Amino acid sequence: MFCRLHKSLYGLKQASRQWFAKFSEAIRSAGYEQSKVDCSLFIRKQGKSFTALLIYVDDILITGNDPVSITDIKKFLHNKFHLKDLGKLKYFLGIEISTSRTGIFISQWKYALEIIKDAGLLGAAPINTPMERGLKLSDKSELLKNPE
Repeated sequence: MFCRLHKSLYGLKQASRQWFAKFSEAIRSAGYEQSKVDCSLFIRKQGKSFTALLIYVDDILITGNDPVSITDIKKFLHNKFHLKDLGKLKYFLGIEISTSRTGIFISQWKYALEIIKDAGLLGAAPINTPMERGLKLSDKSELLKNPE
């Protein structure tokens, strides 16, 4: 005996809304709060432990300062939704992310190259900009020598 599906659930107009509602209910039952500013961000704080989930369509970014909490939420989500863990974050929504002992490096190099290529300027010569070369941006840096 078999059943034939006449219409795909994924293609229905309400499918994404229903999936997000189911996901939101499940994640809130695990003790996460939905951000009032961004409805796709879920946060849980327990003492010094902080865990955050950011969801975009069918991709979920999980981060935090407590590896045990991260492992627990991954297991919880896998049991509820049968997710696939893609490992450490390298690329998300056009942003390349790399980590080191000194911190996190975020780059949109690939995205910028695609824009330059689409504009037909891939072989163009670079020109000077009003910003000093090699300047590291920080809120503790000195003012520019020549602000003009």
